[in-house]
Amino acid sequence: MNFFGYCNMTSDIIIIGAGASGLMAGIAAARGGATVTIIEKMPRPARKIMITGKGRCNFTNVKAWNEFSQHIRSKSNFLRPAFYNLSPEKMIAFLEENGLETVVERGDRAFPASHRASDVIDTLVNAAKAAGVRFETGCGIESVEHDGECFVLTGYCHKYSCKKLVIATGGLSYPGTGSTGDGYKWAAAFGHKILPCFPSLTALVPKGYKTEAVNPEIKGHIDRSTPLSELGKALCGIKLKNVGLSLYINDNEVQNEFGDLDFTDGGIEGPIGFQISRNCVKAIFNGSKARIVIDLKPGVELEDVHKRVRSVWNDVQKDPRSRNLSVKGALKVILGKLMPQEMILGFMMSNPGILNGKKGNERIDMNVLAESLKEWAMPVEGFVGYERSVVTAGGVSTDEVFPKTMESRLRSGLYLCGELLDVDCDTGGYNLQCAFSTGYLAGESAASSLHSCN
Repeated sequence: MNFFGYCNMTSDIIIIGAGASGLMAGIAAARGGATVTIIEKMPRPARKIMITGKGRCNFTNVKAWNEFSQHIRSKSNFLRPAFYNLSPEKMIAFLEENGLETVVERGDRAFPASHRASDVIDTLVNAAKAAGVRFETGCGIESVEHDGECFVLTGYCHKYSCKKLVIATGGLSYPGTGSTGDGYKWAAAFGHKILPCFPSLTALVPKGYKTEAVNPEIKGHIDRSTPLSELGKALCGIKLKNVGLSLYINDNEVQNEFGDLDFTDGGIEGPIGFQISRNCVKAIFNGSKARIVIDLKPGVELEDVHKRVRSVWNDVQKDPRSRNLSVKGALKVILGKLMPQEMILGFMMSNPGILNGKKGNERIDMNVLAESLKEWAMPVEGFVGYERSVVTAGGVSTDEVFPKTMESRLRSGLYLCGELLDVDCDTGGYNLQCAFSTGYLAGESAASSLHSCN
């Protein structure tokens, strides 16, 4: 049948989106005996998986539920049924059964043994095709409706109809991979509440780190392509190991993390930088002031840092080579004994209070120096937006989705999964596992419901 020049295509189940959740939904639905079509507007499936884990694809985390759930930043109990239906161990077993060798590394993070994200994608796509899934790539969807009997999808290439529909379009992060928020408008059209979305697991931009001000159209957004200032250039590339990081919102400490932190062309990233980014971005969105405090000596009490600083200063004063040094030169020598050489300039630039007095008559304030090593404070001016955020926080309210099936409570036969939902997690494989688990449960449930109606 033709509609306005379109060729109508039917399937039992149609899945919009060929990302992590969409692929697993397709595999589960096809294994359940349904005819399945996955529609993907990009030329190839799973573009976003390709960039996960810096191309290495940390696809899951093998922690047990009690510990895993602590890394879910919104209503973790909603995900419990999906997690147990397809646990990290089951996900690893599935990939290995389909020919992918895997390894578990530090932090319980699982990777393909090849450390190539493309191998994970190939395994998922091949498994879907082997199960009988049909792929329609390079064809976006313009509208989604229900005519009383079935779902009708109008695409750029075809018109489609199906008995059950799974929306697995992802969120807004990395729009270049196809995640442009289309699923939100379709879910909203069926009556679903869309909770405010904002970037999570993204770079935080300290004040003065970039050359331009915040984008006035999006509160707090500073595009990653904005050039670095002199301070940014001095800090960019520095990697800090085993440091403390605290987040203050309106002068109240709201989060404290310990681990590794990176200064990049975007701002502050790395595991603990990402950990605090969700709370920080949300606060800035709400008009609050945010600052971070780095503890470069987390295992040492402030009093002991004071002693160490004064000991170093005494050694420098006694050294004949230091007699003709300027005050700034002496400070650089002291800092060289307390931190890596590459971070001295940036540290000095962002802690000007270490040098007191008028130019030409400056002195080093040892108390401020010691305190700066324990409390290196930086106001946060903004954040890198969806263009490079790892995930999207917010989305379709999970109150309107059945946790045991991923079916909409508002529209029978509609299933929602993956990043589209108001579910986001810490970095470390948790987000992809949630996408796999919710997608698989959605596809499995759709197929089961299809057969129970026959």
